Amino acid sequence: MKISELKAGASSVEIEATVVEKSEPREVVTKYGKRLNVAKATLKDDTGSISISLWEKDIDSIGVGDKIKITNGYVSEYKGTPQLSTGKYGKIEVLEKGSGDVASEPESTDNEYNE
Repeated sequence: MKISELKAGASSVEIEATVVEKSEPREVVTKYGKRLNVAKATLKDDTGSISISLWEKDIDSIGVGDKIKITNGYVSEYKGTPQLSTGKYGKIEVLEKGSGDVASEPESTDNEYNE
């Protein structure tokens, strides 16, 4: 399946794409009071790009430049834009590590925020 074919409501999505962008993780609190980390990434193939939510362990498993495979993903809609998710049953697999691994800390330190 190609990114251009993904529409909101699609399930059992299997796709291969390259990570072209990844945000810093942020903490969110679920409606049940559980604290989780989430980051956004942008995936791209030769037909287009799509945003994906990365939760907890998936955040550090991929970096910018990595070619990944999503298995059993689904597409939802956020603010009118399709968004890919793996949810509880989906899987992210790194097929090829990219040169711009962002899983490590950025050059700026958190100290400027913890004064």
